[in-house]
Amino acid sequence: MTQPQPLFRTLLLIDTERYSDRDDVQQGYLRRMLFGIVDRVLLAAGADQSLRRRADRGDAVMELIDPSVPLTDLLRSLLKDAPGELHAVNRLAASSAQIRLRAVLATGFVDIDEFGGWVGTDLNNACRLLDGGPLRAALRERPDDYALCVSEAVHAGIVAHDHRGIPKEEFHAITVPTKNGPMGAWLHGPLPGSAPTPHRAPVARSASSTAGLDFRGTNHGVVAQHVEGAITFGGPGERR
Repeated sequence: MTQPQPLFRTLLLIDTERYSDRDDVQQGYLRRMLFGIVDRVLLAAGADQSLRRRADRGDAVMELIDPSVPLTDLLRSLLKDAPGELHAVNRLAASSAQIRLRAVLATGFVDIDEFGGWVGTDLNNACRLLDGGPLRAALRERPDDYALCVSEAVHAGIVAHDHRGIPKEEFHAITVPTKNGPMGAWLHGPLPGSAPTPHRAPVARSASSTAGLDFRGTNHGVVAQHVEGAITFGGPGERR
């Protein structure tokens, strides 16, 4: 029996939204677009095929990336190149062939067993982030077809230090419910349901507004629109 030999790797998981809603022809097209986008994004970060290993999950891909590829380069490419690649693909595609992606960037130890399978708690946790409600909800609300979150380790080691091209203020803490308890992560962009309330201009009131009381003559006190004391209209002696 082969003993596990887990290796430390960068983990990139990318999934296609509503893949199963498409027919076979559309699914084949989406897979080609997904693979092409991921290849170009990783190549832009300096991760060629000799530095990564891919697992095909049909509507998703998982990449184990050698730690010699800087996380800063990977994250910059995911923030800049991935949305650009998506836009370039979708602007030429029919509405039925639009591709929308969720992505997770994490790190951890993974063992590749004698059957070619990938085993590791860190990988399981990254999968839970990818399938979690907050990331799915974020993509549903995004107009740009893309939602990214990073693990707490990636945030603590990279994002929190405000590297060039990785603005830490654009990441927001989220909690992902899982069967093993809540898991923390960091979502890039607005939190789901956090759209700002439209600004409402104050309503101008005219001087003759009926919201208040307007007396001509003598009155003995108006407090909070309640009249106290006697009120005199007109001239002296005309008391009502």
